[in-house]
Amino acid sequence: MTDASDLDSYFGERQGETPLGTVVGGSLSAGLRVKLDPHLSIERLAVGRYVVIQGQSRRTFFGIITDILLDAANPDLPRRPPDPSDSFSAEVYRGSVAYGAMQVTPMLVLDEGAQEPRPIKTIPAHFSRVHEATAADVERVFGREDQSHFFIGSPLDMELVQVNLDLGRFVARSSGVFGKSGTGKSFITRTILAGIVKSGLASSLVFDMHNDYGWAVKGEGQHQYKGLRQLFPDGRVNVVTLDEETSRARGSKIDRILKIGYEQIEPEDVEMLAGLMGLSDIQTGALYYLRRRLGPAWIAKLLEEEQAGEELQELVLSGRILPGTLDAIQRKFESFFRRMGFLVPGKGDEAVDDIFNRLNLGTSIVLEFGRYGNTLAAYVLVANYLTRRIHARYVDRMNRHAGGQADEPRPLMIVIEEAHKFLDPQIAGHTIFGNIARELRKYNVTLLIVDQRPSGIDDEVMSQIGTRVTCLLDNEADIRAVFSGVSGAGALREVLARLDTRQQALIMGHAVPMPVVVRTRDYDQSFYSAIGVVDGEERKARAKRGAETLFGD
Repeated sequence: MTDASDLDSYFGERQGETPLGTVVGGSLSAGLRVKLDPHLSIERLAVGRYVVIQGQSRRTFFGIITDILLDAANPDLPRRPPDPSDSFSAEVYRGSVAYGAMQVTPMLVLDEGAQEPRPIKTIPAHFSRVHEATAADVERVFGREDQSHFFIGSPLDMELVQVNLDLGRFVARSSGVFGKSGTGKSFITRTILAGIVKSGLASSLVFDMHNDYGWAVKGEGQHQYKGLRQLFPDGRVNVVTLDEETSRARGSKIDRILKIGYEQIEPEDVEMLAGLMGLSDIQTGALYYLRRRLGPAWIAKLLEEEQAGEELQELVLSGRILPGTLDAIQRKFESFFRRMGFLVPGKGDEAVDDIFNRLNLGTSIVLEFGRYGNTLAAYVLVANYLTRRIHARYVDRMNRHAGGQADEPRPLMIVIEEAHKFLDPQIAGHTIFGNIARELRKYNVTLLIVDQRPSGIDDEVMSQIGTRVTCLLDNEADIRAVFSGVSGAGALREVLARLDTRQQALIMGHAVPMPVVVRTRDYDQSFYSAIGVVDGEERKARAKRGAETLFGD
């Protein structure tokens, strides 16, 4: 929040600063051309840095550096530069005839008396002064850290400045974390999830394919980092596992073991596995017929051919299913279902109701896959199975809430990795994940998709992604997908292309007032302490400080 007195102080401070440069041209669509101050070393600047432009009528523009260049007032100079050994001539030319320049894209404007910045609709006048953004400038734009504003990282070369993510807006729409393999997507996602759990704004259901979120996580150099269950030992995060043996071996504290009964699985759960299991369109269509004719025990009967031989033979004799089709389905089911220890004969248990109740009470759940995370088909099956049923309960609860018959369900964010497998253009329109993305939290459910191939995600789904956290990408199709529907994408592409391979991200969309490049905060002891975790060493230090206070002089 900014009042008139703040602005008086702000403009007074600016009067004593040496500007980076002066606006000499540009447009609203192409950005501003800024001639650098002759005394400024161009090597101080970097793409992605923030600047403020002091306009007329006590108006301030916030912008981002999108390009840095060398220019000359004399067009002959590049063809006839001074002799490299003539340092005096080079010094004379530098800053006058030859000078540095930068391209700045204005993003927001703060008018006198305004309470907060607003979207840009005009540009500053010629010769407006451009200054480097300060911590106070960043705070004016991104707000102060509080219950709903979470410190996500710092602008480039501004290590002591905080950029805060508006978590209320982040969970209000589906969001995405993108980046090539090895850029730290899981660390960024875990950091954001920790903020959401701490804020209490929503529950999360995390499908943890690679065991990156629940308990201790191994990073590079075998260093261990705390998972969400360790960060919140008070019960705000539960771990559910498909593979008890692996979870126990990793030392993970388990709150529930998930077993899915054959009789709980419907053809809709298996349909998304068609490509992964090698099922043809005819074979996939036949699943629905088999379920109707064989009943709830349809999978068991397909697997136990000796017990259901006559029943299956009757289906073939009726002409409704070809022998080759039935044989192919049985063979592929046998290969898949027998290898998945979490799939058990019979009806299974009431895991879905239990998970729904935990989520609705404010508990976030991390579903560990253990060794089954190496099998993409297992991940797709379980994520689809649970999401379809949890979402159905949210729809029912919201409808009953509208009729005054139930409380509104707690907001839920579902986290999926390898999201392009669920949101491929050919299937996104028919899957529960595509429906959730298009609903825009109609039923209090949103997605957080984590993926290294955003180009594989349906365009309509990408258009509904409210906040995009993007690490380095080098595939042109993936870069186009991330920037689809984003204004000023051309300038931001240059920023994205120059990110470091780790711990840097471009954040844009619903949860930030303007695009921002950050070095994400370290996921270390200082982060644990900020979240509220007290380790043994820290506990001893606190006890010592307490004793000194109590018994000191």
